[in-house]
Amino acid sequence: MIVGIARITFRLHGNQSLKEKRKVVKSLVEKSRHRFNVSVAEVADQNLHQRATIGVAVIGSDGRVLNSILDRIIAYMESMNLADLIQHEVELIPLGG
Repeated sequence: MIVGIARITFRLHGNQSLKEKRKVVKSLVEKSRHRFNVSVAEVADQNLHQRATIGVAVIGSDGRVLNSILDRIIAYMESMNLADLIQHEVELIPLGG
């Protein structure tokens, strides 16, 4: 079993409040969750107006498939043009069992 995780950081231009930020983050999270059927949540920078860090988790048995899924999710979020992608990290964690 392998767990794949991605940490994706966005810059949100023009946001003046956390309310505006929540609207963008909610769209990124919900649309990605429904399209790819993965776990997605805001994981850091909750109190910053113009920065959002989103975490994605998937589980499976083939690391190449998981890596491909995470790459597609990152590309999908970037293609939504709601914010500028400034950084992303992908990690595959093998679990014994």
